[in-house]
Amino acid sequence: MMHRLTDKKNRIIIYLILLLILSTTNNKSLKFQHNYSAKINKIQVSGLSDRVNSQIRNRLEKLIHSNIFFINKDKIDKIISEYNLVELYSVKKIYPSKIEIKIEQTKFIAKISGSNQVLVGSNGKLIKYEINERLPFLFGKFNSKKFLEFKGIVDNSAFKFNNLKSVSFYPSKRWDITTVENISINLPKDNLLQSLNLAYKLIIDDSFKKINIIDLRVKNHLVIK
Repeated sequence: MMHRLTDKKNRIIIYLILLLILSTTNNKSLKFQHNYSAKINKIQVSGLSDRVNSQIRNRLEKLIHSNIFFINKDKIDKIISEYNLVELYSVKKIYPSKIEIKIEQTKFIAKISGSNQVLVGSNGKLIKYEINERLPFLFGKFNSKKFLEFKGIVDNSAFKFNNLKSVSFYPSKRWDITTVENISINLPKDNLLQSLNLAYKLIIDDSFKKINIIDLRVKNHLVIK
């Protein structure tokens, strides 16, 4: 009789252990399922003006209630790329239900001639924006790639791009610059860095204090007026 009671007791203990194991496994499964199906209920956008942040956030509202694990980044990129003010942006998932988008605004580096409201950003895009800041004027047909390449060369030279008064781009793919001291520099198509540094040396040389034009268009020829 004692033996039967012991067997019964052991079976009860085994059943309880199995029940505990199954319950734990089931709870883990439910928890995983809950996390796996987590829905977005909040989108935060920062980095630009309150108005533009709000506008972008409203356009991203279509992502609300979608699964945070399977965000369609192409949709986000398509919307944000329409804003020329954006230089860079990052998307951060804050589990279980929040998306945080941080935007870095582009820097204004030039103004299109004839308008104080059309600016060139450091991202190479044209932006309609009104500021009081002094920036170099850009003359000629705007070409984003060529402009950024030229600005990079100027930045690597002895000149500072933001200290120029104007920059002119010609159909022949040649550039001219005018300094804030109203000295015009006619540059060749090639060897731009060397030519810019030569022009800078002439400008700071006391022997050439009264020059107004430095013409370096012809190879191995220097014309000063």
